[in-house]
Amino acid sequence: MNVSPVAAPIAAQAPSRPTVGVLALQGDVSEHVAALEHCGAEPVLVRRASELAAVDALVLPGGESTAISKLLEVFDLLEPLRARLREGMPAFGSCAGMILLASEVLDTRPDAQHLFGIDMTVRRNAFGRQVDSFEVDLAFHGLDDGPMRAVFIRAPWVERAGADVEVLATVPDGPFAGRIVAVRQGNVVATAFHPEVTGDLRVHEMFVDLVRAA
Repeated sequence: MNVSPVAAPIAAQAPSRPTVGVLALQGDVSEHVAALEHCGAEPVLVRRASELAAVDALVLPGGESTAISKLLEVFDLLEPLRARLREGMPAFGSCAGMILLASEVLDTRPDAQHLFGIDMTVRRNAFGRQVDSFEVDLAFHGLDDGPMRAVFIRAPWVERAGADVEVLATVPDGPFAGRIVAVRQGNVVATAFHPEVTGDLRVHEMFVDLVRAA
């Protein structure tokens, strides 16, 4: 008598572990690396065009936007990064990263470069200088489990969001009520604040899920 083999149970498929680069020229790189690791990504440091070419997505950290833009030119990363964004590479920028991803930047140096990753106009240092840093609870579109504590440090805001740009968060009250501080266009996300410093990893989780889907 022939006995049919017993089918092996199908194991639940583990979520993919995408390779997410962190631009490591200047700024709070290590905080993003730790957040990405916790969210199931494989973070790698990106300082060269060859390293950029090998990643599925890129995080542009907070720091000094004009310094980072100058270093992009020094390390021959500016045009390769613009090209990858045009090709649809997912990207996430926080604070200085938001400035770099903009199509237009106000109150910056005339020789500063930006990446045209999101159709938006961003005002640099819009909330004031370092002494004007503050925290506030934000409702963030698409994130569950209540508001997000947002830390603003010499932060920008978005003065114009293009027709294809989704506004994810605005300042809820006070003198800056209604200012746009988080946006998304396609596979590119930007926040004026620093979600990597609070321990609330929902923005990073959302981004890693976006990378997997892309």
